[in-house]
Amino acid sequence: MINVEFNDMQDFLEIDQEMKDLLAKVITTAAEVEGYSGGEVSVAFVSNEEIRKLNKKYRELDEATDVLSFPIDDEVLGDIIISSQRAALQAEEYGHSLKRELAYLTVHGILHLFGYDHHGQEEKNEMRQKEERILTELDLSRD
Repeated sequence: MINVEFNDMQDFLEIDQEMKDLLAKVITTAAEVEGYSGGEVSVAFVSNEEIRKLNKKYRELDEATDVLSFPIDDEVLGDIIISSQRAALQAEEYGHSLKRELAYLTVHGILHLFGYDHHGQEEKNEMRQKEERILTELDLSRD
């Protein structure tokens, strides 16, 4: 069983228990699909300013992004950092619910912790297919 810990470090969105339960389900479903049966994952919700600082420090990109992932090891899988402001903006921009956008960013982040990336087109296609498979399995397809 994957243990998921949430840290709400922002005041832009209310991240209620229902949302935390959904995102924990996204992570456990992704883990099942990928054959992981244990480990720990931390999910933090932060401001654009905070994710910009992390992006600059760790990726040398001085800009806010939507999600960052920091893999650790097989026991403590790692950390997923989500900008709540970017999530809300992207949900509106893409014309779907905030719930779906947060679920997408979470599955994207956990797949990075499992070693997936999207540098080349083939890797990007594989990652997108896995994201959509997991979201569809949870009835979170684009709405």
